[in-house]
Amino acid sequence: MGLLLLMFGFYILCFNYTRVNQVGLCKNVLSGNVTSQQEAGFHLTPPWVLVVRVDTRPVRVAVMSSGKVANAKLVQFDPEHWEEFVKVEGWRYYWWSNRISFNLGYREEYRGWRDVMRGYGYSAKKYPFIKVLEEFVEM
Repeated sequence: MGLLLLMFGFYILCFNYTRVNQVGLCKNVLSGNVTSQQEAGFHLTPPWVLVVRVDTRPVRVAVMSSGKVANAKLVQFDPEHWEEFVKVEGWRYYWWSNRISFNLGYREEYRGWRDVMRGYGYSAKKYPFIKVLEEFVEM
C-alpha cells in the first residue's frame, strides 16, 4: 500500500500530459524561468516545476449583446510565439480567469482560457501569439 501511495505521489508531482492540440508552459518556481513543451505526450519534470496547458485549437469568441448586431471572431493561439505571450500576460493558471462571474442574461459565459482569448481577439493592438482566422460582423 505504501509503495502504491509513493508511486501515485511521484506521478502527481513529477508527470504532466499534453495533448496534440496543447502546449505546456512550464515555470520553474525556484529560478522563475518559463519554458515550453511543444510536443504532445507525457513529460517528466521536477516537483518544483509547475505546468499549465494552453489550448491551441481555434476558439469562437463574441461580444454578447441583446441588440440586433452579431459580432464574432475565430481566434487561435500560435504556440511559436509563446515567449511574447508570457511577457505580456505572465505565467499563471489561465483556467482561473473570470471564474466568479454571473452572466445570467446570456447563454455564453467566457471563463478560463476562452476569456483570455476573447480579450486578445478583440484587442485594438495585434499580438503575434493570436491569429484571427475569421471575423464575422453583421450590421
